[in-house]
Amino acid sequence: MMTTKPFRFGVVAAAQGGAAQWRETARRAEDLGYSILLSPDNLHLPTPTAALAVAAAVTDTLRVGSFVLAGPLRTPRAAAWEAHSLSVVTDRRFELGIGTGIPATREAAAELGLPYGTGAQRLAQVADTITHLRTLDGAEHTPVMLAAGGPRARRLGGQRADIVTLADKPLTSRADFAAHAAEIRTAAGDREVELAMNVFVVGDEAPPWIRSFIGTDAATLREHDSLAILPGDPAAAADELERRRAEYGISYVSVNGAFLTEFAPIVARLSGR
Repeated sequence: MMTTKPFRFGVVAAAQGGAAQWRETARRAEDLGYSILLSPDNLHLPTPTAALAVAAAVTDTLRVGSFVLAGPLRTPRAAAWEAHSLSVVTDRRFELGIGTGIPATREAAAELGLPYGTGAQRLAQVADTITHLRTLDGAEHTPVMLAAGGPRARRLGGQRADIVTLADKPLTSRADFAAHAAEIRTAAGDREVELAMNVFVVGDEAPPWIRSFIGTDAATLREHDSLAILPGDPAAAADELERRRAEYGISYVSVNGAFLTEFAPIVARLSGR
């Protein structure tokens, strides 16, 4: 039986506009009621380690997290070291988001002189990172979010992570999504695991770079009743998120920074519920 968890909301952004803009993004996210600011792991952007430490330093209660560290870009011990260090310097406001990486991670790993590995090897790196982090943390537990796009990752997430974000493809059907959420709950057993998802589009249009990243547009997402999009109307979006929590157990929702302001009325409606 699913436990209904309170909603919480995150925004995914990168510190690519310079220090002043990044500090303002962090403060604005906190002021608008978001619970966490998430930063991507991309060799062409400032590292999450530096960006998130700055974001935590200029806010009071905002949590910060990686979305998500790509396993092949660090050894497991190095990734755990970074995560534990961020937990310490942010007064335990850091959450480690980690996964096996998107397709572009292969080229990034080669640029760093690191092996990309097979799917099984990359997932083993994720598991080893969690093990190392737990050792470094001791009694102070850094929350771990695992991005799960396949059955083995969903099983590992259910067994080892505190949060699992379902990294399904944008046109995944609702029936398949429900089945994937159920896999995680089954793997978790009696463990409390928070289920999360990232919404790529809010409203009628997707910025060009998002269309390129997900390989489709807002109209196609709507035609397929995709979970990757939400209506721009706050009441309708809130109703849809209530439905997703009731049907799939999703209580943690993140959106891209392009929709920081547009999504804020929905955060206001659902925060604390």
